[in-house]
Order: sequence, then C-alpha cells, then structure tokens
Amino acid sequence: MTDSTPAKILLAEDDHDMRRFLVKALQHAGFVVTSFDNGLDAYDQLRVEPFELLLTDIVMPEMDGIELARRATELDPDIKVMFITGFAAVALNPDNQAPTQAKVLSKPFHLRDLVNEVQRLLAA
Repeated sequence: MTDSTPAKILLAEDDHDMRRFLVKALQHAGFVVTSFDNGLDAYDQLRVEPFELLLTDIVMPEMDGIELARRATELDPDIKVMFITGFAAVALNPDNQAPTQAKVLSKPFHLRDLVNEVQRLLAA
C-alpha cells in the first residue's frame, strides 16, 4: 500500500468521444483527470489548481494546444506536457514555440500506448 497520491492530469480535447475515451483510460490507470473541450477553459483551471501533466490536443477552438502549453509552462515550469494530435508536424515545428520538452503522441493511437507514455513521462 502506497501513500502517494495519484498524479493529476489536465486534459484538453475538443472531440467529445475522444475526450471520453481518454478520461476513462487514464482514470482506469489510476490517474485523477480533469477535462475540458477547449484550451481557454483548461487554462482557467490551471490558474487555480496545480497539475502534474497537461495532455492536450493541438487544434482546438478558443485557444489551441500549443498556446495552452506555453501558458501552462509559464504558470508552472515543472508541469509535463503531452500533445495528442493528428498533426504531429505542427507540434514539432520550431516556429510555434511549443515547450521543447513536450511529448507528442500522434493519432490514431492505442489507449494502452497513451497510458504507457503518460506513466513514462510522469516518472521521468
């Protein structure tokens, strides 16, 4: 029995079904997940509550994932960032100023791969 608290993940994903699947998979793996369907609401939550990991889609209404990640790392330099996207080239473009230590997981991916990557990133 461990006394460590589960890692808190903030998920920003505008696709309703994808968000639901991700939340279920991550909760099943033992994480505490708070999710939003846009970057702006996710950012507002980051300002009131700390998270270990920001898991965000890149292409979203109101505030895209890259802007969200940039602002998140300004608020908390220790937050880990993972982009989930069908547009990996966008995330990897150096011109967009995405946090350099961010991980990119390209869609489509298996939920087990997502959980493994999240666990690996949080353990680092």
